[in-house]
Amino acid sequence: MSSAQQPAPPRPTSRDVARAADVSQATVSLVLGGKWRGRVSETTAERVRDSARALGYRPNLAARSLRLGRTRTALLVVPALTNEFFARVHTGAAAVAAEHDFGVVLYPSPDGAGPARDPFASARAALDGVIASSMAAGALGALRDADLPLVMLDSDPGDPGPAAHVNLDIADGMRQVAEHLLGLGHRRLVHLASAVHTWTFTERAQALARAVAGVPDATVRTVPAALDVGAGREAVERLLAAPGPLPTAIVCDDDILAAGACKAVRRRGLTVPDDISVTGFDDLALATAVEPELTTVRLPAQEVGERGMRALLAVLDGRPPERGDLPVRLTVRGSTAPPPAARARS
Repeated sequence: MSSAQQPAPPRPTSRDVARAADVSQATVSLVLGGKWRGRVSETTAERVRDSARALGYRPNLAARSLRLGRTRTALLVVPALTNEFFARVHTGAAAVAAEHDFGVVLYPSPDGAGPARDPFASARAALDGVIASSMAAGALGALRDADLPLVMLDSDPGDPGPAAHVNLDIADGMRQVAEHLLGLGHRRLVHLASAVHTWTFTERAQALARAVAGVPDATVRTVPAALDVGAGREAVERLLAAPGPLPTAIVCDDDILAAGACKAVRRRGLTVPDDISVTGFDDLALATAVEPELTTVRLPAQEVGERGMRALLAVLDGRPPERGDLPVRLTVRGSTAPPPAARARS
């Protein structure tokens, strides 16, 4: 018989792995299923993983799914595929999912404003749960009616519908921005606000208003714009062309809007930050691509995705998910400075 006709070698089984690692099949199942912590030592777990790699063992996920009544697939719903923040959320969720032999299907719901098309008509039985990030309340009808565990990221924590919430400390981020600008001496602020009505942007607006209200001679004016560089630029151009004193600082809901604001300031013949300071939010790659680099709030998007996937896994296992908001941090760069009047007095 020629080599081309040789039968394929038998596929290694969990019994083979158990024999090679000198452990029980139950231990192999715990380790390769990601449920060994607290039951199996780190040394034993590593020995099982090494044996599985050496043998080329791959779990039969189809059989496991039938046995567990699960497909080991989660749906991640995001407002846009083009935004770096959501790409990093997906990276985090997918990394944790892979550790537990889960897959993550990415589903965009444009602008997060909804209503999202129902992705469940043909795939309902192929999903174990849903993770939705930064979505407007009106976009979630299909998700809520899907009879699947729902984990919400960056959304209203008071909403009782989802099985779990994972949030950033958005209000603290905007408080840090406001305190930074007010501490530099800025008193005429403009809030370049996202025109998308979601909890996260409402939270930013309210936190900024509270911070400014605490300083008697400070004011903030809100100017809405679509989440787009061009829309942000046009909104700020109109603002700067209007009669009255110019703002000394523009607080933007997002780095993309901040890039548009910087362009508008330059087109007016002014400079950032000498004439007008500009701040962003998110700390996307764009924040260090513009000149001057943006003062912005860093949001740990990948960690949001990681915790969101862990929360879904906890819900599926009947465990309480981790609680507490993820901290955010203001990163001060070159786009902010004291206002011209303050520099003149110094």
